[in-house]
Amino acid sequence: FRFNAFYMQQIYEDQPFSPPGVWNRMEYRPLEGFVFAVTPFNFTSIQGNLPSAPALMGNTVIWKPSNTAAFSAYFIYRLLEEAGLPPGVINFVPGDGPPVGDPAFASPHFSGLHFTGSTATFQHMWRTIGRHLDAYRSYPRIVGETGGKDFIMVHPSADPVAVATAIVRGSFEYQGQKCSAASRVYVPESLWPEVRTSLLDQLSEVRMGPVEDFTHFINAVIDRRAFEKITGYIEAARADAHCQILAGGGYSDEEGYFIEPTVILTDDPLTRTMQEEIFGPVVTLYVYPDARLEETLVLVNDTSPYALTGAIFARDRDAIAHMTDRLVDAAGNFYINDKPTGAVVGQQPFGGARKSGTNDKAGSYLNLVRWISARSIKETFNPPRHFGYPFLQPDPSDAEAGPSAT
Repeated sequence: FRFNAFYMQQIYEDQPFSPPGVWNRMEYRPLEGFVFAVTPFNFTSIQGNLPSAPALMGNTVIWKPSNTAAFSAYFIYRLLEEAGLPPGVINFVPGDGPPVGDPAFASPHFSGLHFTGSTATFQHMWRTIGRHLDAYRSYPRIVGETGGKDFIMVHPSADPVAVATAIVRGSFEYQGQKCSAASRVYVPESLWPEVRTSLLDQLSEVRMGPVEDFTHFINAVIDRRAFEKITGYIEAARADAHCQILAGGGYSDEEGYFIEPTVILTDDPLTRTMQEEIFGPVVTLYVYPDARLEETLVLVNDTSPYALTGAIFARDRDAIAHMTDRLVDAAGNFYINDKPTGAVVGQQPFGGARKSGTNDKAGSYLNLVRWISARSIKETFNPPRHFGYPFLQPDPSDAEAGPSAT
C-alpha cells in the first residue's frame, strides 16, 4: 500500500512544460467504469494489491477472490474498511467464476481486468471481453499475470552448492505453488556430481508437515484438484523411460494433501515436465554436455511458451553478460546467481511476457498507469484576440524590391 502510494505520487508529479502565459497540465483520471479484480490463492498480499491498486487511482472495483483463499481475502477487505475505505469503492464478491464474471464482462461499464491466475482462465476471459467489445463504453485495460515454466540455467563456472540451494528454495518453497517457482534446471556435466551431492544432502534435511510448525519447509498443497494434477505428473515421469525420480516422489492424502519435494532427472530436455507448468513441488533436471552451452541456451529460450522468471548461475563475468543477452526475452524477472523467486516490491517489479501475462510489473508505477486515463489540459491566460498570425504579414523584401520584382 505504501509503495503504491509513492508510485502514485510519482505519476502525479509527471507534468508537462508550461511556457509563459500558458498552464499545461496532465490530469490522471480513473477509468470510466469499474475494474474487475480476480485474485489467486497463493499470495495473500497479491490478493490485496489487485483490487487496491486500481482503487488507489480512483477506480471502483469488483473483487472476486479465489474460492480457496476467500477467508484471508475477506480480512484484507475488512482491514481496508477499517482504514476508512468508503463503501462501494471495492466490492467484495466471492463465488464461482461464471456467476461473478459473466455479469461483470457483460456490463457496458466494464473498463478493466486485473488478474492473477492460470493461463487458460486468462485467455478465456480475454476472448469473452473480445466478444463484448462493441457493448463497452471504452476499450478495457487488460492486465494479467498467469503461468510460468521457470528455469535455472547453470554455467560450468557456477558455484555448485549455490546452485543446489537455489533449486531447493526456488522449487519447493510454498510447495512450488508459485508462478515463479523453478521447474526446469539445466546443469553442465562437469558440475553435475557436486550439484547432485549438495542437492540430495540439503533435501535430506527438509521436513514436511503442518504449517503450525515453522520448522516444516514443505506443507500441504492447496486442494485435492492440485494434488491429483501434481501426482499425475510424478507418475507419468515414473513411467517414462527417459526420466528417473532422483528424490521424493512420494505423496499422501490421508490427512491433508502432502507431496514430497520431487526431483526428476531426464535425458530428454523436451519431456513433459520440462515444458508444462505443474504448480507443485516438482522440478526436472537436464544434464547437458559442457560443449553444448549455446544449444542449451536455445533450449532454455524455446522449450516453454512462458517467460515469467528465470535464473542463471555463473562466476565468469563474460558468461553472465553473454547468457543475460541470449536470454533477453526468456523471463520478465531475471536473476543472476539467485533463485528465480521472491521478488520484493520496490526492488524487483514483477511480471513476465509471452504466455506469462502482460508484463505490467506489479510493485511499480507501470502497473498503476494501466488504471488511469490521462487528460491533457492547456489553459491560456492571455488568449489571442484576432485570427492573424505573424507569418501572415507581407514579406518586407517584396516591398523593397518594388513591382518589377515579380
